[in-house]
Amino acid sequence: MAVLLTVATMDAQMPIHLSVRPPVPADSVDVERQGRRHFWRAASTVVGSNLSLWAFDRYVQKGDFAYISLHSIKENFRHGFIWDNDRLGTNMFLHPYNGSLFYNAARANGYSYWGSGLFAIGGSAMWELFMENEYPSTNDIIATPIGGMAIGEVCYRISDLLIDDRQTGWRRFGHEAGVFLVSPMRGLTRILTGDAWKRRPTIGREFGVPDIGMEFSGGARILTFDNDGAQDTRPGGAIELNFEYGNRFEVKKAHPYDYFNLRAALNLVNRQPFLAQLNIKGRLLATELHDTKRTHVSLGLYQHFDYYDSDTTSSLVAKCPYKLGVPASIGGGLLYRHVMNSFCTIDAYTHANAVLLGAVLSDHYQLDERNYNLASGYSVKSGAHFVFGRDRLSVSLSNEIYHLFTWKGYPTGTDLMTADRRTLNAQGDRSRALFGVTELQIDVQIWKKLYFSIGVSHYFRSTVYRDFPDVSSWSVAERMMVTWKL
Repeated sequence: MAVLLTVATMDAQMPIHLSVRPPVPADSVDVERQGRRHFWRAASTVVGSNLSLWAFDRYVQKGDFAYISLHSIKENFRHGFIWDNDRLGTNMFLHPYNGSLFYNAARANGYSYWGSGLFAIGGSAMWELFMENEYPSTNDIIATPIGGMAIGEVCYRISDLLIDDRQTGWRRFGHEAGVFLVSPMRGLTRILTGDAWKRRPTIGREFGVPDIGMEFSGGARILTFDNDGAQDTRPGGAIELNFEYGNRFEVKKAHPYDYFNLRAALNLVNRQPFLAQLNIKGRLLATELHDTKRTHVSLGLYQHFDYYDSDTTSSLVAKCPYKLGVPASIGGGLLYRHVMNSFCTIDAYTHANAVLLGAVLSDHYQLDERNYNLASGYSVKSGAHFVFGRDRLSVSLSNEIYHLFTWKGYPTGTDLMTADRRTLNAQGDRSRALFGVTELQIDVQIWKKLYFSIGVSHYFRSTVYRDFPDVSSWSVAERMMVTWKL
């Protein structure tokens, strides 16, 4: 997880995008070689990944779920899928990350974005049906392959930037180590095929060098939580890592993830999860609606991955501020840019998405490690960035709204204190939840690529329950950071 985050923009796009280096197209020789498909090598890597993880769980961790047999496999097929009760980080982040390993086992062996997704589905189904003695999970068979495609393609493309087949010695070792850390399955495949040390006259990158923007921020974060009038504040440190890949308005030869952006926020706050936020938005298809010297408008189909996490701030306010996970979401997005003059540029966007699988904090569902409701629904995201004085000052405002419906509840009168976590098949409390995130951020240039950033994030949740009173709560996170834009 740490490696993934170290290579992780604002939710739509960076307001100030300073290119790391000039774009360079891929060599046709490298593209042709990387595109050769190897089915059996890809399939055996997926199977080997599952067997290795199972062996670790069974013989090292000695996890109860890993003691499998022909009887447990038969029971899995007989009973079928249910909604499980793992914690948010497991279901909404770690399972998608595991799906990214299945995905990249195929991606590294010549398969496309769509073809690699089939391997992610196969790897997830193998695990759910054969590798555990617990009933297969409905939410995992959705989150693992679909979320894995988002995380997997991001890791694959970033690992491609680290490849340099012209190098030798320790410099080459450093490049290959980076590839393995960012995309373990691609690194493993390069070792198995000998590509990890084979020297070539070309650089070896499938995508060349696209237009890339990166920024790293560090500073203070103060989280304030209000629940029914009771407030508590938790100060601490924070790190934000942002990455923008490709040109958001280059759509003439658009392929999946030719353009994507990723934002990761890390907590250095006591009693808060290390991973506070992770957003991925990858463009799948796009068309240009308007393109002039001053104005650009494009319409596209985007895949979204969103994750927001917090924990109880203190014993004063014993409830959790917010939790949201959306590993499976897709929708249309409209991007707009207008260069008003040499002093001011406006970037704006709006996205409307269908949420196939999401999770939102529950006030009542507490079973095993789970304190959230699984759901489906829709989301709407919009925002605008104003850049002044040729990248000296930017003002960004964004808003996200998620409307999620939990349609499969547990029977009225069920006692969750005595319910069996392994057999209770429920998404959670029968309810509908509205979750919103509104952000304001200002970046001011201090010196060259160094900026001072100040931001405010407002989190709001309103849940209407079938069997309980309605609940509303809000939280505010304030940030003061120093940002280095590469």
